[in-house]
Amino acid sequence: MDVFLVPVAPDRYELYCEEPDEESLAQEGATPPGFLRRMALRFREQLAEAERARRHGPRPGDARSSFLCRAKARTLRWVAESIAEQRLLWQLRGKDAVLLVYPDDLTEPQARQLLKRSLQRDWERHRFWLAVDSLGAAGSVLLILLPGPNFIGYYFMFRIVGHYLSLRGARQGLNFVQWRVQASAPLAALRTMIHEAPDARADRVRDVESALQLEHLASFFQRTATP
Repeated sequence: MDVFLVPVAPDRYELYCEEPDEESLAQEGATPPGFLRRMALRFREQLAEAERARRHGPRPGDARSSFLCRAKARTLRWVAESIAEQRLLWQLRGKDAVLLVYPDDLTEPQARQLLKRSLQRDWERHRFWLAVDSLGAAGSVLLILLPGPNFIGYYFMFRIVGHYLSLRGARQGLNFVQWRVQASAPLAALRTMIHEAPDARADRVRDVESALQLEHLASFFQRTATP
C-alpha cells in the first residue's frame, strides 16, 4: 500500500491513497460473530454496491425497482461520496507495512512528523464523532414506532461503523504499521500550484498524476488545494 503526503495549502497536508475496493466479507465464509462485526459486514457490502453504482451507473432493470429501493440506492451513493476521505484509514486496518511518499522539499523527519500528526488528528476526530453519532442512533430508536423505513437510524448506523473503522485504521497507522518513506519530486511540484486557479493548473496537475501513476489524484488535489 502506498500513501501520499499531498501539499494542499502552504501549511497543510492531506494523506491520499488509491487502493482497490475491498472484497465483500461474505466471500470469506461464515458471518462474523458479534453485533458490531455483523453491522460492519452489512455496511461494507452496501457501500461496495453504492460505489459500483456511483462509478458505473444503475444496473439493468433498476428503473423498474420500487421507490424505496431507488431512495435507498441514492442514499447509499450519497454516503459513498460523503465518507470517501475515510477509506484510507479503513485500508490501514489490515496493513503491517506501508510506503509513505512525500514531497522531496521536506526532510524525512518532517514527513514522519506530519504523518503522525495527521493520524493523531484523525483518531481524535473520529472518536469524538463516534460518541456523537452513537447518541443520535440511540435517539433514532424511537422512530421505529413510525411506519416505513427508519432512514435516520440507517444514517447514524452507517456513520457509527465508518467512524469505528476509521478509529481502528488510525490506531493501526500510529502504533503498528512499519512506515517506509520515499521522497518525490512530482509531489513537491504540486506545492507551486496551490496559489493558482484550478483551471490554470489543471494540465500540470494531470502531469503529476500521470508521473505518479495514479488515477484520481488530479480531482483530489483540485478539490482540496486552497491558497
